[in-house]
Amino acid sequence: MSTATIKPGVELDELGKFFTIAARRIDAGKTAPQMFSAAVDSAWHALLADPAAHEAFTLRYAGRELVHVETRGFGPIAWVAAYEEAYGPLPEIWFTNADGTVNTEALTRYRESGTVTAEWDCGPKPGPGDGDDLTPAASYL
Repeated sequence: MSTATIKPGVELDELGKFFTIAARRIDAGKTAPQMFSAAVDSAWHALLADPAAHEAFTLRYAGRELVHVETRGFGPIAWVAAYEEAYGPLPEIWFTNADGTVNTEALTRYRESGTVTAEWDCGPKPGPGDGDDLTPAASYL
């Protein structure tokens, strides 16, 4: 077991919300959400240092295991409306980098337009045992 310290805080709270949105999108057949916040992603990486804690956290918030995958891109963040419907406007932490600096320009654009266009380098996908790793049984008819 890892000795990593997973500190409760807004980043971890937002990661839980992100995982809930991820599960809803996956269940609806939509693409998994893009992780565009370096601050929230840092909390995810801290959680990854303790696999048992990570699995328990994803089960709690997503109802399944989710794994961290690298996936790079830039564009509109498709899950913002679902987040707002469930939790209200995105808080400042989503526009914060890993060292705690807020991208005030991006935050202001979001507050004025209600949309987010950003770069991302990772996201979730269903973990093993979620059914995605199964292949159909061979038919012998």
